This record gives sequence, structure tokens and C-alpha cells, in this order.
Amino acid sequence: MANVLFCPVTFNLAETTRMIQVARALHPSHRPVFMGYEDEYLSLIVDAGFEYRACSPSWSQAERDQAIAFDQGRAVRTPFTNRLVAARVDVERRMIRELRAPVVVTGSNLTSYISARAEKAPLFYPVPFALTLAQVEQTRRMEFVRGSGWAARTADRVATSAFRWIYTRAPLAPRAFAKVAKANGVPPLRTVASLLTADRNLLTEMAWELDGFRLPPGFERVGPIFAHVDAPIPPVVAELAAASEPLVYLGLGSSASRALALDAARALGSLPVNVVAPIRHYLQPGDSVPDNVHVTDLLPAHKLGGLVDAAILHGGQGTVQTACATGVPFVGMGLQPEQTWHVRACERRGNAIAVSPKHVSKPEFVDAVQRALTDPGMRTAAAEVQQAYALEDGAAVVARLIETEIARSAAAA
Repeated sequence: MANVLFCPVTFNLAETTRMIQVARALHPSHRPVFMGYEDEYLSLIVDAGFEYRACSPSWSQAERDQAIAFDQGRAVRTPFTNRLVAARVDVERRMIRELRAPVVVTGSNLTSYISARAEKAPLFYPVPFALTLAQVEQTRRMEFVRGSGWAARTADRVATSAFRWIYTRAPLAPRAFAKVAKANGVPPLRTVASLLTADRNLLTEMAWELDGFRLPPGFERVGPIFAHVDAPIPPVVAELAAASEPLVYLGLGSSASRALALDAARALGSLPVNVVAPIRHYLQPGDSVPDNVHVTDLLPAHKLGGLVDAAILHGGQGTVQTACATGVPFVGMGLQPEQTWHVRACERRGNAIAVSPKHVSKPEFVDAVQRALTDPGMRTAAAEVQQAYALEDGAAVVARLIETEIARSAAAA
């Protein structure tokens, strides 16, 4: 038996649920142990039956918002102070030693990239391909400037080239990572790319999403991994699905905003549909939504296939993959380049429509929703994608890779 340490950012829904799926896929002889600093999605880990170690120092809500803004490229300032990074690395190194963990599985918990290496524990990173070093180095257009005309294409290539240099070469990583890495005997992390490149970068993509790309050493495709929340479907969902009006799912993950949630809900209020919307965590007391929008807590979205007719998504890989796996056509509003990439990949397959989040209050958004509900071509494409997803199990692939590393480590001991 081996202890496998999982270090998700526990206020990131997709990352937390992705690691839960991998932990579930491990052989029962191994012991998954989760650690984290915040508690937003702690209940999902505990409800799945896994051991959880609450660690500190944790962030305030303002610091979490700042970290998300930095991750999405909307801010330069970060909450990664020398004191915080050093303290978290110390906590994680002690945990790895205590558990004698031969493998560490992480996401965007950036201090793992120091602590695991300092303890010489291979770092496994199940990750979407978009915004990885391999993707940024090879992509000519990141779609920072949208449009198909010559001017838009040229402007986007220039913006992409500038972003590539900033991401892969500019010393823009918070200084604490270079200082603390050096203090722990690890090569300093100076670029944004170095903060998010592990020993094993396991790409949670379908094969067609990697067409035209060369995967460098340390990168390999494993397949989709998305949430399977262990909860019943609320009765209201079945009631709405049985109604004569189409049922639309509004899912905005954990990286959207109150303003976007309210704008989307109000736009959907103008349509002859019912909406099930797990957006309660974005709303404040006194916020109102149209009568046809039914606000809920987090739902087991993987069980909604056959119940909902279309989805409105923020573009996070977890929500996109859930829609793909359940055969639901969707409208995607990428909030940052990674999310836009996911939505565009599905748009090319025919099962999605990309709409800018800036257009949620405009006719373009409502028109896209109506098309997702009525276009037979989108339904056919969604069914074909669903069939392809049925042959994939990214979590099982990652689990087998982890187990192979555990066996190698045991043989070398």
C-alpha cells in the first residue's frame, strides 16, 4: 500500500472534483490523502469518503479573488508573499515525509511545484491542454482578438506572440517562488510557465483537441476527467424536465461572477424555457431572478443527460466535458483564454456556440440559446461527441500511471 497525496486548490471546483475522480480510480490497496488550505469544496472530498488534512496559512476571500484574477491574467499583483509561500512549502514537505508519499498529485496549488521537488516526489498534474507550456509555445492564435478578417487575425497573432514571450520567458512569477525554491534546494521558478509545469503533465483532452500539436517530453494525453458529484437530482429538476417548455441548464462553475450570473439569468428570463441554475453561491440576499429560473446549489450535472435540452456554460473544462459526455448542446462564454479554447474546440465539432460574456445582455446571446435548443445539426453533433466520450476514462488512465510510478519507486527502494 502507498499513500498518495492530493493537493488541489480547494476553492477551485473543477480542480477539486478532477482529483476526486482520480482518487476514486486508484486501486483500493492505496490510500488517497487530500490536503488543502481553504474549505469551499471540502465537503465534496469528505462526502466522497477521502481523508482530508486542513492546512494553513489560508487565504481571506479577498486573497482568493486576487489569486483567481492572477490565474486568469486579469491582475499582476498576487497574494503569494514570501512568508506564505515559505510556510506552505514547509507544511507540504512535512506532509510528504509523514505519509512517505511516493507521488504527489496537484493542480494549480503552486507551492506543490517546490515542495514535491524538494522531497523528490514525482509531481503529477492532470490538466487541460490550454495554457500549458506545450500549447502556448505552439499556438499561433490564442483568440485574444476575435474575428476572421485580416486585421483581426494579424492583431491576434501579434497579441499571441507577446503573450507567448510573457508566459514562457518573462520573469513574471511572484518573486517568492524563486526565493523559496532556492532556500529549499530547488531550481528557482521565475516564469509563469515554470509555475505550472510538473514532472508528468497529464492532458485531460480528447484526441481531436490535440490535432496538429506535438507533445514534448513530460506531456501525455489521458482523456477527459470531470465531476461525478455524489448527490441525488433534486425533485425540481425532474418536475421541470417533465414540463412542456424546454429545460436549460445554467452552469458557471467557480470562476464566474455575480454580475454574469445575474445577467445570464435575466436574459434567459425572456425565453419560453425553464432554467435550472446552480448559481446560488454567486448570489447575495435580495438578488432576484426571473420566475422561470430555478436557483439551486451544486448539482450532479453528469446525471442530467436526457433531462436538459441545452446548457449555458462559462467554458471551464469540467462543465464543458460534462455537457459533451451527456450529449447536451451548449452555449459557452469563455471568461479567459483557457475557457475560450475549450468552447471553440467544441464549436468546431458542432455541438457548441461560442458567445462573448460581454454579449450576455444582447440579442446575440438569446439567439445562440435558441439555436442550441432547435438546431438538429447541433443535436447530431452532440450525440456523436457523447458516443466518443463513452470510450474514454481519463481518471483511470491517470490512476494507472500513478500506480506504475508507485511500483517503480518500491522496486528502487
